[in-house]
Amino acid sequence: MSAMKDKLKADLTASLKGGDAVRLRTVRMALAAVNVEEVAGKQARELTDDEVIKVLAKEAKKRREAAEAFGNAGRTEQAQAELDEQAVLEEYLPAQLSDEELAQLVDAAIAETGASGPQAMGQVMKAVNPKVAGRAEGGRVAAAVRARLA
Repeated sequence: MSAMKDKLKADLTASLKGGDAVRLRTVRMALAAVNVEEVAGKQARELTDDEVIKVLAKEAKKRREAAEAFGNAGRTEQAQAELDEQAVLEEYLPAQLSDEELAQLVDAAIAETGASGPQAMGQVMKAVNPKVAGRAEGGRVAAAVRARLA
């Protein structure tokens, strides 16, 4: 079993004993999402730590989007619950890149690929994405690449 999944299971037990309802609910949901991902496809498999992190990032993004939707609908209580869950999930994710760090990675990828102009965006994205790997959202990376190539 991956170390990340072990940590989630240990935190589930700790939050159950500690009575932390938000953390308990969130970790249960995260483990369920990991289990679903493990059995998805033709054959069940064990996820690596990187794959578990991708699942958790996807779940955090869902919480952020749901909170925004609830906030726009005037349902602040549900929006806050989603934001609380997102905060718990982000504790398991690697630290997000700052705008400056992301800009440096994009600049390095542009120099590496020799890209110029918006038509080379795919080339630059292909070079940047492995370096970013879960530390920045795809939309944010795409916006930074688009801004640099414009």
